[in-house]
Amino acid sequence: MIDLRPIGYVIGLLVASLGATMLVPLVLDLVDDNGHWPGFLESAVITILTGGLVALACANGVSQRLSLRQTFLLTTMVWIMLPIFGALPFVFGETKAPFTDAFFEAMSGLTTTGSTVFTGLDDLPRSLLLWRATLQWLGGIGIIVVAMVFLPELRVGGMQIFRSEGFDTMGKILPRAAEISSSISIIYFSLTIACAFAYAATGMDRFDSIVHAMTTVSTGGMATSDRSFIDMSAAAHYVAVVFMILAALPFVRFVQILAGSAQPLWTDPQVRGLMTVITVCVLLITSWVWGREAVLSEVAFREALFNVTSIMTGTGYANADYMTWGTFPVVMFFFIGLVGGCAGSTSCSVKIFRYQLLFASVKSQIRQIHSPHGVFTPRYDGKPVSDDVLNSVMAFFVAFVLLVGFVAVLLGMTGLDFITSVSGAATAVANIGPGLGTEIGPTGSFAGLNDPAKWILSIAMFVGRLEIMVVLTILTFKFWRA
Repeated sequence: MIDLRPIGYVIGLLVASLGATMLVPLVLDLVDDNGHWPGFLESAVITILTGGLVALACANGVSQRLSLRQTFLLTTMVWIMLPIFGALPFVFGETKAPFTDAFFEAMSGLTTTGSTVFTGLDDLPRSLLLWRATLQWLGGIGIIVVAMVFLPELRVGGMQIFRSEGFDTMGKILPRAAEISSSISIIYFSLTIACAFAYAATGMDRFDSIVHAMTTVSTGGMATSDRSFIDMSAAAHYVAVVFMILAALPFVRFVQILAGSAQPLWTDPQVRGLMTVITVCVLLITSWVWGREAVLSEVAFREALFNVTSIMTGTGYANADYMTWGTFPVVMFFFIGLVGGCAGSTSCSVKIFRYQLLFASVKSQIRQIHSPHGVFTPRYDGKPVSDDVLNSVMAFFVAFVLLVGFVAVLLGMTGLDFITSVSGAATAVANIGPGLGTEIGPTGSFAGLNDPAKWILSIAMFVGRLEIMVVLTILTFKFWRA
């Protein structure tokens, strides 16, 4: 029998903390004198009281040591409970959204997916826009801690390869999580402040600078306008590119830089791989657009750079409607969204390192075929890769493809067309944000989807953000019987 008290204690504290953050947009609404603050007050009271009571009820079971099953369950339940309470301001606030839409928006925010069911963002009160950004900002730092502390411990999708990076947490999950969270929080907050100042320097007003900084560093992509970055200045586009890339790098490298060692960042194969893919894709799409327009323009390069970086990192901003660029760029955008950034960052999707491990394994197999009597071991960053890691990576790839296909079929059964179903499934599982097509594409939203489709996508965002295998594990009968 699993002792749920340590899990309940941590979740209760996190829920209460989430409720406390609702007081910030409440104060902003009072300053703006919009009259929407009672919705935040009601949401905050419910959230703080519920979280506090759960934490108190489970306090007698607090432990610094979590079993493997407790860790799986804690990781999963956090990403279920927080969106439930994070949805309350959308239900009680200005939007008066039905719970389906509110939960979708909160799940999209906390998983840093960036898909939205709201339109008319330009007319929403600043307090709700700030709350959307806050959800993404909290989700961004949350997923970094999960990726650096929990996933290596749970041996999910090959993440155990990073335990040598100082992630040794066996039997000490909670103390190690607190230690890493402290270091990461400083870096995360500093990047957000720097990004806000950089946006302000481009002419963006103070509020938009702060909100977009929060959703850029979290690679979440929820903007304050329905048109995303289309109406922003060229300087703002370049600032966004820089900070989207920084947010997609392994945050452990920033910790090492603060410790006085920058070399690991430059030698990290993930970083080199990320920059290589972005560079190649930008050059290809820019060349394509230049060829179509028969003119070499900075705008085409900037739009290609911005949108490739946005989709690759899973941010989901758009500064142009790339659906009008032709078939080749659209197909490229679909597939680069399934690549993602680096492990241990706020970015999403499959992650660069898994493709690198996959290619290393394929290369080893090809060499084995050429020389049957030779011994060829796949290597990553100059080190041999164990069969355990490779098996985990292969299992993740299979689960990822099957899940995208399964979700697409379910979406099709709700009445959605093929493009919307497939791209919607991919963008939800990979936590990218925009899909393809006129409805959920870069200039659309998910508002017009039916309720069953929204629930399917909400669950897909949740499963994808937790690297799939975590959720699948707790759904097995053996997990609960052990």
